[in-house]
Amino acid sequence: VQLQASGGGLVQAGGSLRLSCVASGRVFSINYMGWYRQAPGKQRELVAGIAYGSSANYADSVKDRFTISRDNAKHSVYLQMNSLKPEDTAVYYCRAFVLVGSTYYDSWGQGTLVTVSN
Repeated sequence: VQLQASGGGLVQAGGSLRLSCVASGRVFSINYMGWYRQAPGKQRELVAGIAYGSSANYADSVKDRFTISRDNAKHSVYLQMNSLKPEDTAVYYCRAFVLVGSTYYDSWGQGTLVTVSN
């Protein structure tokens, strides 16, 4: 199973970006999906997560600015990021608990860089 993240880039403060992540391989279903980020010199942190039934949770720092969504048929998760701030600059990683056969695998994408300039 592989997770492929995309959509990062350079954007000015106040702008928007949409990240996408798709799981490929022998995917039967995906339970939890989430986005994490890691800024230089900092620990990786949860940005937003979404369960199979679409119940979502967010870090306080991104509430009301970011929206996570998923498409179960496409094994995909998305992160719409609005009103971006320089402190949102980080490498963003997607994560998913993927069911293959009868086993759940904790899978991570390769990361996509988001840079927000002043």
